[in-house]
Amino acid sequence: MHGFANPRRFLSLAKTLTPILLAVGLLASVGAVVWGLFVTPPDRLMGETVRIIFIHVPTAWLGMAGWMTIAGSSLAFIVWRHPLAALAARAAAIPGLVFTALCLITGSIWGRPTWGTWWVWDGRLTSMLVLFFLYLAYIALSQAVDREGASARLPAIFGLVGAVNVPIINRSVVWWNSLHQPPSITTGGSSIDGAFLWPMMVALLGFTCLFAATMLMNMRALLAQAQAEARLRRRAMEAEPA
Repeated sequence: MHGFANPRRFLSLAKTLTPILLAVGLLASVGAVVWGLFVTPPDRLMGETVRIIFIHVPTAWLGMAGWMTIAGSSLAFIVWRHPLAALAARAAAIPGLVFTALCLITGSIWGRPTWGTWWVWDGRLTSMLVLFFLYLAYIALSQAVDREGASARLPAIFGLVGAVNVPIINRSVVWWNSLHQPPSITTGGSSIDGAFLWPMMVALLGFTCLFAATMLMNMRALLAQAQAEARLRRRAMEAEPA
């Protein structure tokens, strides 16, 4: 792991992986959406509205996975001082925020015909909204720390503390009486019909690849910015009179 944390080696690996992940992500995502919209049959109970599952469920999973990426990277930075760990956490925040927003938007669109309302203060919906605001707070804190030159441990600690919300999202439909349906996929299997499950899993693969590609591009941009600032500081020091 420390070998891959070398900036030069990371940049070489990221340059190779990024276009591959983008290509696979776009093909899988577009293919899954087309499959879900035009090939799968309507659901017996929800009819045509079930088709939003191919976007809503993968974005929900990646919204949570994005924060767990922040938490894991933050832990690596605090414990092992991994050189790129803090950058990895910051790079995961933007795509995580986008997928969380898409989850909330598609959930509201799905909820209108299913529940008769755009929004309810349900345990799952509320905890997902909390995750959205946690992303905003983390991004603002990271930018402030970078601007003021404060310790990067502050956003790392926030990333670890915020991870408490992820199991709350996951178990909210079990812990509280909820309008949201219970988990359809558990360790014991899936209650989703294969006609819907397979395109949904392909969409998850595609969105995951897009998430990873975006994160790598963000890390490359952040690393380039850090290197440029280091060169400017070095030149400024060299230009100072003795």
